[in-house]
Amino acid sequence: MQRIKKAAVLGSGVMGSGIAAHLANIGIPTLLLDIVPKDVTETEKKKGLTIGNKLVRNRLADTALQKLFKQKPAPLTAKHNASLIATGNFEDDMEKLSEVDWIIEVVVENLEIKKKVFAKVDEVRKQGSIVSSNTSGISVEAMADGRSEDFKKHFLGTHFFNPPRYLKLLEIIPTKHTDEKVLSFMKMFGEDVLGKGVVFAKDTPNFIANRIGTYGLLVTLREMLKGEYSVGEVDSVTGPLVGRPKSATFRTLDVVGLDTFVHVANNVYQQVDGAEKDVFEVPGFMRQMLEKGWIGSKTGQGFFLKKGKEILELNPKTLEYEPRKKLSSPSIEMSKQQKGLANKVKTLIYANDRVGQLLWNITSPTLVYSAALLGEIADDIVAIDQAMKWGFGWELGPFETWDAIGLKQSVERLKSDGIEIPKWIDEMLASGFTSFYKREGSSISYYQNGDYVSLQQNPKNINIKRLKDEKGVIKKNGGASLVDLGDDVALLEFHSQSNSIGPDILQMINYSINEVDRNFKGLVIGNQGKNFCVGANLAMILMEAQDDNYFEIDMVVRHFQQAMMNIKYSAKPVVAAPFAMTLGGGAEICLPASAIQASSETYMGLVEAGVGLIPGGGGNKELYIHHLEGMANGVNYDLQNVANKVFETIATAKVSTSAEEARLNNFLSADDGVSFNSEHLLHDAKQRVISLYDTGYKAPVRKKIPVTGESGYAALLLGAQTMKYSGYISDHDLKIAGKLATVISGGKISFGTEVDEQYLLDLEREAFLSLVGEPKSQARMQHMLVKGKPLRN
Repeated sequence: MQRIKKAAVLGSGVMGSGIAAHLANIGIPTLLLDIVPKDVTETEKKKGLTIGNKLVRNRLADTALQKLFKQKPAPLTAKHNASLIATGNFEDDMEKLSEVDWIIEVVVENLEIKKKVFAKVDEVRKQGSIVSSNTSGISVEAMADGRSEDFKKHFLGTHFFNPPRYLKLLEIIPTKHTDEKVLSFMKMFGEDVLGKGVVFAKDTPNFIANRIGTYGLLVTLREMLKGEYSVGEVDSVTGPLVGRPKSATFRTLDVVGLDTFVHVANNVYQQVDGAEKDVFEVPGFMRQMLEKGWIGSKTGQGFFLKKGKEILELNPKTLEYEPRKKLSSPSIEMSKQQKGLANKVKTLIYANDRVGQLLWNITSPTLVYSAALLGEIADDIVAIDQAMKWGFGWELGPFETWDAIGLKQSVERLKSDGIEIPKWIDEMLASGFTSFYKREGSSISYYQNGDYVSLQQNPKNINIKRLKDEKGVIKKNGGASLVDLGDDVALLEFHSQSNSIGPDILQMINYSINEVDRNFKGLVIGNQGKNFCVGANLAMILMEAQDDNYFEIDMVVRHFQQAMMNIKYSAKPVVAAPFAMTLGGGAEICLPASAIQASSETYMGLVEAGVGLIPGGGGNKELYIHHLEGMANGVNYDLQNVANKVFETIATAKVSTSAEEARLNNFLSADDGVSFNSEHLLHDAKQRVISLYDTGYKAPVRKKIPVTGESGYAALLLGAQTMKYSGYISDHDLKIAGKLATVISGGKISFGTEVDEQYLLDLEREAFLSLVGEPKSQARMQHMLVKGKPLRN
């Protein structure tokens, strides 16, 4: 059975080191190699180093490894993962490739250089080890030419997208020699271990996503110039409005880098003919930008330039920067009233205004181009749609977009515009098929060669919407639904605005615990929104506070605390499945759970201090207990040190940048799990529930908690006062810190006194209510709701 216990990455540039970091994040020891430098630097000479010294010979890989700690966004989920990356060079360390199970080539995009590297690899690799290239467009078939039979059987393209930690797409490109078992294994490994969305691509220029994505960007550029739209106007309607990333078109180009984009475009330009070649010719003004070094974020300017707080846009005619413009039209407002992205896109694309004209003229050719490439770049429409969603962040792939705007209607318009439609689409419509996808209940099928074919998905991909279509819901209200997840496990799904916690969600938590106790093995708390949960319903709290309705707030906080205790002491296991933003109340829901199964990209923290409050749902107590329980049995821990760490984490509203960092901050325990594939998160959480139940889960025993008391309070407050005197925090920050110190220390009692949980909950609730009544806290809440960022007052 094929296994990957150890890997090697050949080439330590941004992409190579990023792939090595991703492998290290997963826990795979990785060898990172690069060429031996030609010269010794002046700094090295001063140290007495020569070209024969390892520090010089490994310089490129060593430097790349150090850069991982400084890059943003961070390639490493935790800094200690870098210890799994060993460095070396192509001359001294190639023999070590005999020890690894997967060798990934990420050297310069030059066929002859790649072939030389693979010739060396073929000499030293062990039989059966997988070898792949991360090329973004060179023929994978050509690279394997002249290699041994075993090499060819185990060779393929594995095209990661940059940055590898964050972008989901992995394009796998087989050659005619690649063993089917190797392909099946790499798809499974890519999805289940690397956490990627895997598509099979053909060995063609730029494969799937870059081929269509680059075409779409160049068509947009052409239309901008032709229709005399500005850079800012285009970006204002080609982002979230139509289901694309916030960076839209030109901000995306600035982030990617104009140099990279032009390289990718030229790669296709040199390998295609006719009208397609014309599209891939980069406009002259962009070449001028390249000459000037205006390539985007890397150089501080590109299509946009930030001056102070103002963002300016480039005028492509004059190459001067001007105030940023936005398109506005009634169709934009109309689209916002529509339900569902498909209806929004359809409203905009058929609008009889400048917005509709622009979107039709850039979308329709991209759809036709995608259809024309079917069979050439991929075998089915699903691979093309998934590649664009996972690689470019589109919410709807080309064929899903076509279904959204109406296939028949759009084809009629295209023909009236004189656009030639691929023959297979005419045949499809003539046979009575009017959509690319068909949904019947929870099953989805797609059009393929004259019929609908059932869409096969990884069984670990659980889709809540389809689950509810198939099984219905057990109970629901405005904030949450209880759903049968299968295998005698229930799912509590939040679906309030931003998944914020209000009385409706608390009610559903309590109902779910009772229902699970009677009829299920356990409960998963999870959802598939943008974020797991951004906290309590701040608008409701502020409104009640401004109305002096403190009795109502007190009641809600009591209910919140009780619901969290119900989670903690449930007779059946409760597993929280957080992902993305898991803040404030979202973290408070996870902390008392029997276990946490977190997405690798989970940003968890108790951030209430940012809105002038402290956690009110038991978060202070639970994080403190997590720290105590994280100590090894028998270790005589320093209670004050524990209190200090918890105090610092909450007072500074520290948020983890990954699940692994959340573990370092004690939000996750050593036993909690991490899912690298976000689509497998609910499956993994369900399996955790089943495992806990099958091994005889028992609710935790209620224990007394040792606290630091008055002396601990004084120590915590002293630290906060020092920060105040140093100018780091305001008077109101100090007031919040004082309330927090009381809760963490246990108040006016002796050091080491053991208290019960309710004692700490009462302290927490009193502190929360007193801060809610503070005008400066209310100002912070108001500012967060209006501006979306904290106010320092």
